[in-house]
Amino acid sequence: MTKQIPRLALFPATTELNQKGHLTIGGFDTVALATEFGTPLYVFDETGLRNKCREFKQEFGKRYARTTVVYASKAFLNKAIAGILKEEGIWLDAVSAGEFSIARAAGFPMQQVYFHGNNKSAEELYLAIEWGIGHIVVDNFQEMAVLNELAGKLRVRPSILLRLTPNIDAHTHRFLSTGVTDSKFGFPLSYGGEAVSKALASPNVNLVGLHCHIGSSIFEVQPFLDAVDNMLKFAVEMKQKYSFELQQLDIGGGFALQYVVDNPAPPVAAYAEAITSRMAAKCKELKLNPPELLIEPGRSMVGQSGVALYTVGAIKEVPGVRTFACVDGGMGDNIRPAIYDAKYEAVAANKVSENDTQKVTIAGKYCESGDILIRDIDLPEITAGDIIAIPSCGAYCIPMASNYNASLKPAIVMVKDGQARLIRRRETYKDLVSTDFV
Repeated sequence: MTKQIPRLALFPATTELNQKGHLTIGGFDTVALATEFGTPLYVFDETGLRNKCREFKQEFGKRYARTTVVYASKAFLNKAIAGILKEEGIWLDAVSAGEFSIARAAGFPMQQVYFHGNNKSAEELYLAIEWGIGHIVVDNFQEMAVLNELAGKLRVRPSILLRLTPNIDAHTHRFLSTGVTDSKFGFPLSYGGEAVSKALASPNVNLVGLHCHIGSSIFEVQPFLDAVDNMLKFAVEMKQKYSFELQQLDIGGGFALQYVVDNPAPPVAAYAEAITSRMAAKCKELKLNPPELLIEPGRSMVGQSGVALYTVGAIKEVPGVRTFACVDGGMGDNIRPAIYDAKYEAVAANKVSENDTQKVTIAGKYCESGDILIRDIDLPEITAGDIIAIPSCGAYCIPMASNYNASLKPAIVMVKDGQARLIRRRETYKDLVSTDFV
């Protein structure tokens, strides 16, 4: 029999066990949270999120002073999260008008927003200009032409970066790899010169930088170093050919998050040391004025702060095969295991101190055979009513949630110092039909 304690390291740093043997986060009993707010429930640790914001700023900033940390909002954004980011001095990247409208509703400064996306509509670009978005990351020639025309009509000259694919294999899941030439994102380096030339010739945009993003969940530092090398070499070529002065280099995000006990992610300091050292050395080697460095952590900033809580319902034993513990959520609120074969750990929040005596598979309630959250995990004997807590659920689970099977999207609470506040209510059945017409 094994203890579950090693798994607690995957939970927020404020995680403890109380006298009842229950899991607590931010000083609040998770079993009590499940009772008060219902399940599925997503719990965010405010202290942990703020500490991670500060860690990224400090680790990169003390090594390379001209670093701006830009949060990848696609990982998860709502008004409460945007408010915390604003207070912590973190900038924001948005990939849709929906994302930057959330930020705007939260009072986030629009000048501190970078607008990404491989297929921005004219309406989105118009809003971005009208609302004063600070930088637009241009993805393709068509977008550049539309943006230049719109900016001319609005008599505004937005600052832009060009997204390039530096042909770097990030050694991650193929659905998460975005830096190779065969990608829907950005200009291949072979067309990069033409993109720079057209941008510089466009009178209504101001080209200030270059951007790349090589993928997500990258557990190695070398791909980032290769990306820095390729991007800075390209910048030197553009300086020589077009007198382009690189002011900003955005190397994207993709820093890994630890999801399971036996696959640790490098600390933020390791990424910071490697990337900033290479930036400084390469700029010196190439005789290039060091540009402002932008990084875009998303998953690695918010992921560990979020924990998913579920209630066990049916227990189904298939003799000689496996035992299914069915919970009241699943792929409707966390589709990552179904589409990425993502792996998670879990604890029974009301039995954390008990020994593992049973191997179970945590199954969701949705009508898909692939709706399995965790396959074959050792837990205490699980019975109906137990609360299953899954760590590292702060990124991508909620944004990719759906109403499949006409299910209700879960509530979200923020905890800090023994206090809990609702930052998104659970949907209702009335919400499901609120946009329908007969």
